[in-house]
Amino acid sequence: MDATDYLARIGAAADDPLEVLTARHLEAVPFENLSVHERDHVPLDDEALVAKVVDRRRGGFCYELNGAFAWLLRELGHDVTYCSARVATPDGFSFPGDHMALIAGGRTLVDVGFGRFAVGPLDLDSRDDQPDRAGTFTVRDAPDGELDVAWDGRVTYRLDPRARALADFVPMAWWHRTSSTSPFTREVTCSRLTPTSRVTISGPLFIETPDGGVRTERTLSPDDQLATYRDVFGIALDAVPAPLHPRE
Repeated sequence: MDATDYLARIGAAADDPLEVLTARHLEAVPFENLSVHERDHVPLDDEALVAKVVDRRRGGFCYELNGAFAWLLRELGHDVTYCSARVATPDGFSFPGDHMALIAGGRTLVDVGFGRFAVGPLDLDSRDDQPDRAGTFTVRDAPDGELDVAWDGRVTYRLDPRARALADFVPMAWWHRTSSTSPFTREVTCSRLTPTSRVTISGPLFIETPDGGVRTERTLSPDDQLATYRDVFGIALDAVPAPLHPRE
């Protein structure tokens, strides 16, 4: 495990500021759930997570991406803690531990594992609007010391800023990898940031959302899907895995 190799993987330097490190990570390492459908269950420990991102040149979902990034930030001298978040739903919020984010330096939210979200860090002490490449983010006080993180006026998730251990997220990571009601088992997806847009494969669809532009999508054949995974996301597959629990 070498921070130099990790920095090379994301095209960053050790003395880059936090906002550059997060942007480079989002552009280089895709948010993807292919391992779920391949039945490749990566343990939630530093060595396994860094090996997946750096050595295998793969991505992952929140526990994997933020887990690996936390290791890198600590190697570079940042004070980082894991924290739990509940994703906003039409009925309120999901379960504790449904999402794992990071807090750096005590009061700065960092999140490279949510798919579409803020590109840069967010100041958890500020209640002012925080402009970001993805839009405008606002942190609001919530009950019991929690914090609501809103994106363009809509709450994305409710954050519990208390420090957690990586092992605390093992049960929810297992649920997301196995449950027929988990969104990660029902459809194959892969997404990453580019310098000017976000590109995504969702099932057979290739979706491109330019910064400030209009979303476009097109349907890919199986061969085109494999080529797109390889050429756009840097993931070589023999075959696109079938969903673990397909949507009915």
